[in-house]
Amino acid sequence: MTRTTMLTLAERITGGEARDLAGVLPAEIAPPLVPPEDVAQKIGVDEFVRRVSERAGVDETVARRSVAAVFMTLGEAVPGKEFQDVMSQLPNAFQNI
Repeated sequence: MTRTTMLTLAERITGGEARDLAGVLPAEIAPPLVPPEDVAQKIGVDEFVRRVSERAGVDETVARRSVAAVFMTLGEAVPGKEFQDVMSQLPNAFQNI
C-alpha cells in the first residue's frame, strides 16, 4: 500500500517536488516517486483514493485508511519543510484524509 500510495502521490505533485521528497526517503520507497513527467495531475482526494484502490486491488475504504496512514507516516518521517512543500501542492482535503 505504501508503494501504491507513493506512486499515486508522484502523479499528483510536480516532478521537482517528487524528486525532492524522494531525496529524503529510504531507497525502497523513493523509486515510485520519480514521475514520468514533471506536470502534476490535478486530482482530488476521492480520485487519489480510487487510483490507490484500483492499483492495490483493495476496496476504497481500505485504500483511504492506507493513504491516511502513509500520509501520517510521511508527516512524521519527512523533515517539516519538505513535507509542507508536498502538502502545499495538494488540495486542503488531503489534510483530513
